Amino acid sequence: MTSPATIRAVDVLVASPSRNFVTLRVTTDDGVVGLGDATLNGRELAVASYLRDHVAPLLIGLDAHRIEDTWQLLYRSAYWRRGPVTMSVIAAVDMALWDIKARLAGMPLYQLLGGASREGALVYAHASGADLDELGDSIRGRLAEGHRAVRLQVAVPGMGAMYGVGAATAGRYAYEPAKRAGLSVEEGWDSARYLRYLPSVFEWARAEFGAEVMLLHDAHHRLTPIQAARLGRDLEPYDLFWLEDCTPAENPESLRLVRRNTVTPLAIGEVMNSMEDFRLLIQEQLIDYVRASVTHAGGITGLRRIFDFAAQYQIKSGSHGPTDISPVGMAAALHLDLAIHNFGIQEYMEHQPLAGEVFRTSYRFERGMLHPGDAPGLGVEYDEAAAARFPYTPAYLPAARLVDGTVHDW
Repeated sequence: MTSPATIRAVDVLVASPSRNFVTLRVTTDDGVVGLGDATLNGRELAVASYLRDHVAPLLIGLDAHRIEDTWQLLYRSAYWRRGPVTMSVIAAVDMALWDIKARLAGMPLYQLLGGASREGALVYAHASGADLDELGDSIRGRLAEGHRAVRLQVAVPGMGAMYGVGAATAGRYAYEPAKRAGLSVEEGWDSARYLRYLPSVFEWARAEFGAEVMLLHDAHHRLTPIQAARLGRDLEPYDLFWLEDCTPAENPESLRLVRRNTVTPLAIGEVMNSMEDFRLLIQEQLIDYVRASVTHAGGITGLRRIFDFAAQYQIKSGSHGPTDISPVGMAAALHLDLAIHNFGIQEYMEHQPLAGEVFRTSYRFERGMLHPGDAPGLGVEYDEAAAARFPYTPAYLPAARLVDGTVHDW
């Protein structure tokens, strides 16, 4: 006997309204629809194929209410565990099932996760510039919008194109690293120049904007552990909210050296996707914020496990939220942000207007915070007719090379 929540259709929707997104749509026998985000920037079609060719057939006929059982089925039965493709697939299914459950309950999802623990989720915006004048204009734009926390990225003199430096405008932050082309573009990198210059940027920012604005920075995996330790120490006088991805964390033991040498708070994890990735970092309290995303870490179920584990060590959440997390993924993150106790901050990059034509959202921004809204489920609707106007376009993230031509961490 089937239940009203028996899954009868699973659709994988790929569209590119300003950038590529992979959306999973799960429909029950009673016509209730749940959405999940499966976007993996630069590798979108790998996830779409996994969902369409290997997972969708498994879901037909299952009870959509059995979220935990389905999560474990997809994680354990495939034999090949973890990794960004697998965990993004599981995340999309998990989000869609939670969306269905909350829609059937007639509640916003955060109510099923235990209810609200706060009035809204503090977010940080992005500011950047080719020089300090442009960066200052960008920061002022973010503050005028009501933001209280801002990530600063600025070009280093003599280095050319830089990670995180978007359009020179006080309006919408427009940075899209994935170029719409068949090959990756290349950018240069010089750690010595960066390490010499960056502390002066934050000295200027504190003098210009005062002590109350929360300032963040992303080193984007570019530094060795000893370089990261030096940068963290050099930035201590400027009271950063966090220093993000100061060194690649595939070797988590390397963070011991960083932690011993600086008290600047550390945020790590946007390329991580499982509890196993975080275990040592959390148990040894080598980080202060977990940067994983709901889209890449097994969905609401997977990411909440990581956050609950982190809470035992006084480590807070800091979910990844760039524009390659679709509005579906952002909504899911906000429901989790509102519910958990150890929330820290949420990254917030506004999607381009074209994305808003495909994804109709209910979340709202006010006083430096986002709230997911009170529509049933995740609060996102997908306009398939609008999406048809934006077909998939190949796009790849850049590659970074050192001065001598060696490929470096991007």
